Amino acid sequence: MPPIRTRPPQPLAPHGIPGHLVEFVEALRKQGIAVGPSETVDAGQVMAALGLSDRTVLREGLACAVLRRSDHRETFDALFDLYFPPALGAKTVLEDDDPDGQGLPPEDVEALRSALVDLLSENQELANVDERLAAMIAQIVEAYGRYNSSRGPSYSSYQALKAMSLDDLEGRLLAGLLAPYGDEPTPTQEQIAKALAAQRIAQLRKMIEGETKRRTAEQLGRDHVQMYGVPQLAENVEFLRASGEQLRQMRRVVGPLARTLATRLAARRRRSRAGEIDLRKTLRKSMSTGGVPIDVVLKKPHPARPELVVLCDVSGSVAGFSHFTLLLVHALRQQFSRVRVFAFIDTTDEVTELFGPDADLAVAVQRITREAAVFTRDGHSDYGHAFVSFLDKFPNVLSPRSSLLVLGDGRNNYRNPETDLLAHMVNAARHAHWLNPEPRHLWGSGDSAVPRYEGVITMHECRSAKQLASVIDALLPV
Repeated sequence: MPPIRTRPPQPLAPHGIPGHLVEFVEALRKQGIAVGPSETVDAGQVMAALGLSDRTVLREGLACAVLRRSDHRETFDALFDLYFPPALGAKTVLEDDDPDGQGLPPEDVEALRSALVDLLSENQELANVDERLAAMIAQIVEAYGRYNSSRGPSYSSYQALKAMSLDDLEGRLLAGLLAPYGDEPTPTQEQIAKALAAQRIAQLRKMIEGETKRRTAEQLGRDHVQMYGVPQLAENVEFLRASGEQLRQMRRVVGPLARTLATRLAARRRRSRAGEIDLRKTLRKSMSTGGVPIDVVLKKPHPARPELVVLCDVSGSVAGFSHFTLLLVHALRQQFSRVRVFAFIDTTDEVTELFGPDADLAVAVQRITREAAVFTRDGHSDYGHAFVSFLDKFPNVLSPRSSLLVLGDGRNNYRNPETDLLAHMVNAARHAHWLNPEPRHLWGSGDSAVPRYEGVITMHECRSAKQLASVIDALLPV
């Protein structure tokens, strides 16, 4: 493979390599990855030991030094590519029969597609063709991804991917992989070929997006790419903006969050086990010592383990938030004497039996809308009618031992909010809180009845898993 020509290296940071590493660590912290001084020192020692010649080795070494959780790896990789790019400037391939180093003519898009299919069809691991593929992708991004923005020249992965027509490429690649098996490949051969074609096209997409980010960072700065092009940590993704894949990743952080919250609660209970000073008994006991309170008498603590009643909106707009919160509450069920779960869209139904100790939680949250009687009208949220049906069907659920937790965005589709019924529910419970996944500045906009509900119940903003964990942590019984 002919060498790839790049621009001469530029200074990485005003303070050299150490300054550049500190900037990288600060970028990780801005994304929510906890990197302390000791991890930063470890990362510097890793760089000194491994050097900068092999990016793959350096990437793995720094990841070992600064990461504590495996689900942070995707964000780390994206930032590593920004701060330790494989090249600077435009890449050009020096071919013996191409003295200008321009490769295939950029206007011949069909030739580029055919060359990509031939390269990806080679009977070897994709890593072995990465060098040639990287050179070709650099040419594609330069030819088809470049555009002029308001801030100057920039690059679009969408334009480059659209020009390559990845769906068509995957079909042609699949046909090439199946060709050696004849006209009637076996189901196993076909399945393997489909998986391999999908894997290589996904890798191609990832490499095009990575090259686009590299060039954009050079033109518009790293801050621009960090704002729009670096994947957020699962716990920082907003519930109402999360994609299906992001919601699946968020569900995987339920276990660690629950363990953290349970540990904090146990520590609080240990600290409060001594109890407060019982002033009356202390003064009475001091009479035997002439009124000097030598022996302090403490009140015996009575830690509360209340019943938890969860009332959650499972309509499409907030289903992801409600499902995640239910999973978190289920993981913390041992902190309560009893947990009862009620779901609604416009009508309320109890779904506690779906969340038994041995239940598959992923299946349980999917069964709610299929099996529970949560709507009887048009399928749009109606909080007022949900409160009516809750009190009609379950009038004795709330008691002075109960803690009420309402989950939803409070968007009532301009229907009667029935705030008087909510006030009755709040007064019947010992504690009552409402968790809202919408940003606070949107409360009251459009069909939101939140301002009216705020007058009768304490409402908390819970836009992400991290914010939700903080609220739940503060609300847990001690």
